[in-house]
Amino acid sequence: MADTNIERRTLLAGTAAVAATVGTTAAAGIATPAQAAATPAHAAAPGAVPVDWKHAVAANRGSEIAVKAGRDKEGRFGIMFKQADAYQPPDDLLRSLAVQMGEPNTPNPADLDNSRIPAGFTFLGQFIDHDMTLDRTPLADAQADPLALTNFDTPLFDLGSLYGRGPAVDPGLYEADRTRMKIVRNADGVDDLPRRDDGTAIIGDARNDENLIVAQLHLAFAKFHNRILATGLATSLAEAQRITRWHFQWIIVHDFLERIAGPEVIGRFLDNKGKVKREFYKPKNPHRPMMPIEYSVAAYRFGHSMVRAGYLMNQRNGQTSAAAIFGQPGGDLRGNRPLPARLEIDWWHFFDVPGKPAAPRNASRRIDGKLSLPLFNLPTTVVDDGTPSLAERNLIRGSRLGLPAGQDVATRMGVTPLTNAQLGLPDPANAGWNGKAPLWFYILKEAELTHAGERLGPVGGRIVTEVILGILDADKSSYLSVNPGFRPAAPIAPATGQFRIGDLIRFALGL
Repeated sequence: MADTNIERRTLLAGTAAVAATVGTTAAAGIATPAQAAATPAHAAAPGAVPVDWKHAVAANRGSEIAVKAGRDKEGRFGIMFKQADAYQPPDDLLRSLAVQMGEPNTPNPADLDNSRIPAGFTFLGQFIDHDMTLDRTPLADAQADPLALTNFDTPLFDLGSLYGRGPAVDPGLYEADRTRMKIVRNADGVDDLPRRDDGTAIIGDARNDENLIVAQLHLAFAKFHNRILATGLATSLAEAQRITRWHFQWIIVHDFLERIAGPEVIGRFLDNKGKVKREFYKPKNPHRPMMPIEYSVAAYRFGHSMVRAGYLMNQRNGQTSAAAIFGQPGGDLRGNRPLPARLEIDWWHFFDVPGKPAAPRNASRRIDGKLSLPLFNLPTTVVDDGTPSLAERNLIRGSRLGLPAGQDVATRMGVTPLTNAQLGLPDPANAGWNGKAPLWFYILKEAELTHAGERLGPVGGRIVTEVILGILDADKSSYLSVNPGFRPAAPIAPATGQFRIGDLIRFALGL
């Protein structure tokens, strides 16, 4: 849709030439795989000196549980489909599949755009993932339990990345009144997160400072919290937090999941009274639910396929400002630095914001079996272990951690499995695939084949939706638990009663 989406040939000119040589931490929308040993998340605590760590390392602590402790064990992580065997085809087959998963290295064709999902949802998905996977397990406990067989933390949607451990422990996140979130006006004259002398943000989760888009989304949530207080809708920190959290949770269910999985999939697991129905996600400890590796290592990594090589950030005074995910240092979207005025976001280029132009808008990429060039060939500034292909890293990681095959999960769900021939996966006799496909690849291709890549298919959509709703249900402070009849209302929500991320941004910015 050339009238509403950014024309890539104009926006991304020259991006392919630099993507393979320079870059920053992977702005992949969803957690990037990490091969190194886990590092406790507290190592990047707001008051601590920043450490050199790779994206999502801390978030993966304990993900080896199926292969190191058993498929019936649960801790921070566990297996959702415990009766499905691990699927571990030869590594050379996985590498050969990864080679086929790159988009054309010529200017990206517009027909790969997803007109149903604006590009902002890629980064909202990343923000949601960081909130869900934030691990604040004390160091002594983490060292004593390296497989994370005891779940000291919980995957709740409580905006821990925004609020940290509260003003008493993390005062740098808050204004002097210990109620409002700290926002600064930086040297470029734009609103920014508070930062240390080295440029890194003082926030509850360092991962939200990886790139300038998710960092500004974090900033928008801080502004939403502050405006709740400024408008008198709350007079205490606790009440402002509750209101902000509930609106965030509402958006996850009624905007993010509706676009990613579809309203009928939500209706399968959530009835009109707010009661969550479970089919396969049934953690042994309902009070500290485990994170299924089928979700974290496969299904929720659909976002890797949605990432563009570059994004339009703003159009002001007749000037268009755009940036590549991986480009020239100082000109791309790498984070961990003060926000440049040139790259300040006008959010209507990323979401539907009421009262703002519908075009031009960045579209996400289709959910399919392809990755854009910057993720297909990660630069050495992101990974330096000789495996630059994100596709290869995901496929090998899924095999190492004991994921079941896509067809085996589909069968257990009662979904007619797609064949390898339908998936476009060559499967001659004795090839080694044995008529099955890796779960992550299966979910991407399922979306492509069943919904033209505009949303997840039945296996991917149901895993993502059931796990997210199951975690909201397990949280005794979520709106689904406390007040399932909750509905956003004026002045936060429009008169229609509909409330989406664009409405949150409108209210946060006072538009």
